[in-house]
Amino acid sequence: MIEGVRLKKLRVIPDERGRLMEILRADDELFLKFGQVYMTTTYPGVVKAWHLHKKQTDNVACLVGMIKLALYDPRPDSPTKGEVNQFYLGIHHPLLIQIPPGVYHGWMCVSQEEAVVVNIPTEVYNYDSPDEYRLDPHDNEIPYEWRRRDG
Repeated sequence: MIEGVRLKKLRVIPDERGRLMEILRADDELFLKFGQVYMTTTYPGVVKAWHLHKKQTDNVACLVGMIKLALYDPRPDSPTKGEVNQFYLGIHHPLLIQIPPGVYHGWMCVSQEEAVVVNIPTEVYNYDSPDEYRLDPHDNEIPYEWRRRDG
């Protein structure tokens, strides 16, 4: 596992009315601080990658559909420098993935339906000076391919 990445199995509480799923609580061991909460969607087969933050920690959960989330550690002083991690998360595998600063990340929607992703970053988005550094999803130095693996 890439240094600083943490996982939390999400607790789903069903009853006769529906279900409730806790994503991140202030009393969780992995809770750092609150910046904001936002939702983004990804259409089937679409890749949203690669980017990293220098200050912000992301807390990502997929609520609808399924995504394949990939991480790459380029940090020069990290014991996991050069490591790639991949996780499947969403309706069939409810997880929260905590992504530390300096780790490239992105995802691909692998479900037949639009994926709905919630992020709870530790910082508010700064419109004038975003803490966001991007790479092309396919043309880069990261040893990862965004393709479906059939067979």
